[in-house]
Parts: sequence; structure tokens; C-alpha cells
Amino acid sequence: MLHVLYLVHDVSDPAVRRRITMLRAGGARVTLAGFRRTANPIADVEGLRPIDLGATRDGRFTQRLAAVAKAAVSLRTKLRGTPRADLIIARNLEMLALARRARSAFGAAVPIVYECLDIHRLVLRDDVLGKALRAAERHLARDVKLLVTSSPAFVANYFKPFRQVAAPVELVENKYFEIAAILPGEREAVEGPVAPPWRIGWFGALRCRRSLELLAGFTRRMEGRFEIVLRGRPALSEFPDFHAFVDAEPYLSFRGPYRNPEDMAAIYQDVHFSWAIDFFEEGQNSEWLLPNRLYEGCRFGAVPISMDNTETGRFLRQQDIGVLLPHATPEALETALGSMEQHRFGRLKARVLVHNPRMWSHDRSDCSALVEKLRRLTTVREPLVAEALA
Repeated sequence: MLHVLYLVHDVSDPAVRRRITMLRAGGARVTLAGFRRTANPIADVEGLRPIDLGATRDGRFTQRLAAVAKAAVSLRTKLRGTPRADLIIARNLEMLALARRARSAFGAAVPIVYECLDIHRLVLRDDVLGKALRAAERHLARDVKLLVTSSPAFVANYFKPFRQVAAPVELVENKYFEIAAILPGEREAVEGPVAPPWRIGWFGALRCRRSLELLAGFTRRMEGRFEIVLRGRPALSEFPDFHAFVDAEPYLSFRGPYRNPEDMAAIYQDVHFSWAIDFFEEGQNSEWLLPNRLYEGCRFGAVPISMDNTETGRFLRQQDIGVLLPHATPEALETALGSMEQHRFGRLKARVLVHNPRMWSHDRSDCSALVEKLRRLTTVREPLVAEALA
């Protein structure tokens, strides 16, 4: 069985839980090690007890660098007693810096996979800091065996033009993880709430102040015909007044965190539209990503809303689904959605539901294929059926 050491920047990140689930569903054994954004160590992630590398703070670059340096000194000790990994996956640049240290602790040529699902704005700066970070990434990634990323635009706009990573690329989209197998042509009845009011769901990492202000302005213009439902983890480092702002808005409500994949069907079937827009790193990462909420919402029949000039917008145009905005203004939203009625919404939703669920979801066969690709990077040899029966 392939043994993966998974090094992560935040063990409580829901995306970490999803990747662990995929690896284990594909037949791999996982050891988890990483930083946390909580005061106390986290005892359990998907039945795993993480190896705690210390606390870091969101948005505090200098503090995170110091934490990485401190972890590099103690990593060998923390990994003592851990069986040698067959492969190391380093999630994000800071963990790539620790991957070599972890490999030396095992005393073997363990291959390293670099998982990069966001391009941080700091590495795109054209100053000394940006150039230094890109140089560090190129150095640290010089012998990685595979780059795992989630959007082709990350490769086209960053990795390829800057020549950051020479390794082959594996595109693993941010799809919903389907616990049960998806049969070809399978369809699912997806009922939504009665409208009006029309509900727009904004779920996941809530880190974009501009989106929040845009949605608040739009719903006030519509005087109650539209409501916004927010769920997930608000980035209080970006807008510390998040809860006060939402409480002051008559048509916005925050309903707390949710479990993925357990709660996804219920929360998306409670809304009509999915907000698939992010201005957090406008002109860069925000225009290149294909977010989780795109796939999750479509899987359960929510009609996605995106900006036209983004990778998400291009994807939606190719599939002929969704609502695309030419401008990020309350007026543009009103033009696109303000006259919404049942017949038009039915057509929009039908275009989403006509697609096979496999477009939006990973199932166990995808997990097995990913783990097999990782296994081929190593010297691990799975037993043949004849050997297993011997």
C-alpha cells in the first residue's frame, strides 16, 4: 500500500480533508503533518492524528516564514517513529520548503509531489520580494516528480510563462467528492425552494469583501426579491467586521460552517444560484481559478453566477450554462437577474442538470487513478493477483 506523507499549511482547511479522503479512497495510507490556525493542536482529521508543526496566522507572511524555519529545525524529531513514506505531497510553497527536510529525515530518495491550488499574490509581484519567492519556488521544485494543480489557467498564466516547475502536470479539478459510484447517464431529481425570494448561495472560504458589498448593494436594490445565504469560514483577517456587516444587512444571512461532502446536497438544494465569483486577488489568482463552489453547486442543480472575463466564465460559456456578468456592479447584477421568473430559471437549471454528474464529481475510480499515478512515481510494487492468492 502506498504510504503518503501529506505536508499541509493548515490542517483544518476543508480542502485538506477532501484530499485525504481521495487518497484513502484510492487505496493509499496517509500520514498528515502541518501547521494550524488554531490556538491548540487539532486532534483528529478524518480519523488521523496530525503531526503538529505549530501555529501560523492567516495573512501574516513574516510570521509564517518564521514558523517554517522553526519547523524545519524540529521536523526530524517530530517524524521520529513515523514509518518511512513512499511519497511526500507538499501542499503550497511553504510546505515544499519542508519536503526536502522530511525526505532527509527518512534517509531515502522519497519522491516529492508539489500540490499548488492557488497562486498567491506575493509570488506575482514584480519587486524584489516577488522575484525572490519565484526563485525560491524554482529552486525547491527543481526535482519534484509531479505538479498537481486545479486549473489550466494556473499553468498557462504562471507556471509555464515563469518556468517555475519542470515536472509533468496533473490537473485535479476542485470537484465534489462522490461517496457512491456515479453511473453513466445517472440523473438525480433536484428540487429547489419556492421563489421569490430568489436565493443566492455563497459557500466556502468567504474572503472577498468586494463580493459581500456587491451582494449587499444588489439585494437592497431588489428590496427583498433576492436573498443571500452565506455558509463556510469567513476570513476575518480580510474583513474583521464580517459578522456585524452581515447582521446589518436585511437580506444577508450567515448560517455557519458545513461538512463536505455530507451537507453539500442540502445546502445547495436550499438555494437557486451559486456565487462563483472571487475578487480577492483580482486580475491574478481570482481570474484563473476554478473554485470548489463551481462544481459543488452544479452537482446539485444550483445555477452558477460568474464574471465573464475569468477562467470560470470561459468554462461556463463552453458548457452553455450559468449567468455571466460583464461588470461587477449591483446594476449589472440587476440587469442579469432582476427580471428573473420561474420559466427562465427552469431553463437555466435544466442546462445545468443535463450534464452527467461526473463532470462535477470525483468518485472512487478517480481516486484510484490518482493514487495509481502517484504510485508510479515510486518504487512501491502492488502485489499481483496471483501473488496475493499464493
